[in-house]
Amino acid sequence: MKHFYLPTLAVALASLAGCAKPAAPEGATAVNLPPASVRIAVAHTENVATLTEITGTVRPVQRAQIAAKVMGTIDELPVTLGQRVHVGDLLVKISAGEITARVAQAQAQLNVARRDLDRERDLLTKSASTADMVRGLEDRFTLTQAMVREAEIMLGYAAVRAPFDGVVARKLANAGDLAAPGMPLLELEGLADFQVEAAVPDSLAAKLASGTPLAIEVPAAALSFTGTLAELSSAADAGARSVLAKISVPAGTAVRSGQFARVQVSGAPVKALLAPAAALATLGQMERVFVVGDGPRAVLRLVKIGAARGDCVEILAGLDDGERIVVTPPVGLREGQPLTILP
Repeated sequence: MKHFYLPTLAVALASLAGCAKPAAPEGATAVNLPPASVRIAVAHTENVATLTEITGTVRPVQRAQIAAKVMGTIDELPVTLGQRVHVGDLLVKISAGEITARVAQAQAQLNVARRDLDRERDLLTKSASTADMVRGLEDRFTLTQAMVREAEIMLGYAAVRAPFDGVVARKLANAGDLAAPGMPLLELEGLADFQVEAAVPDSLAAKLASGTPLAIEVPAAALSFTGTLAELSSAADAGARSVLAKISVPAGTAVRSGQFARVQVSGAPVKALLAPAAALATLGQMERVFVVGDGPRAVLRLVKIGAARGDCVEILAGLDDGERIVVTPPVGLREGQPLTILP
């Protein structure tokens, strides 16, 4: 593995120093310092799962696009954007004069059919009518009853009510607009349960199953949590070569609809060199560790790091498997300083 030794660091420090008075070589004085007591760990290689970050969006589990079922002018739209509503609350009222007239017409026909049926039944008892005539009027009465129910149901569609408790997420119409069957009027979203919708690449979707835990980060809310794969589509998007996944958000997590989310999906395991994160020290944009050299003495090494793995971090360059490194280096530890290794 390629190593980054102290001379590289010395050049960087010299450029930062500018016109300051040159310091004495660090190695010349560090050997005279008292030994530093340190604990060490061994950089080791192990198989770790590759993590692929995919993007997703927070969505409520319950959401609906409220549309009209009848045609008419919108008389009332008594809700505002972001307003909370309860199941059964009036969302939209549509003018439906012709449907009201149809109800009245059907009700009048029902009254006529009822009177005719009652008269014929009375005549039948006096042998002045026939059973066939009564059965025909009974069928007519049943038919007009159905017509009344149909007209009343259509009139009920003129008042659009909330199907569940939620919040008005979008308003797509205003009072005075003409509503038509199928025309979207509002979007309603639930407040209780949320999920993250993400497009998982084909190559990773095959290894996922319902109930798989997945790490999720929501940057806008500064949240990190573990979600559970709730749904995975059986069909892939031919254009994006991805599969839609829905990941449940734990109850009580403070997320909002539409927030951006990152989802970590595990892939095939690969070999990686790991070192304790506590061994790393940062100088500007450089990461460095102290390696135990001959003597034993501290040897400063620049490293390139990768992904975090629990309390360890991947080392991409700068260390070899089996090298001993100082964990939590003492303040003031210098290149070449003698070391006393604690058990």
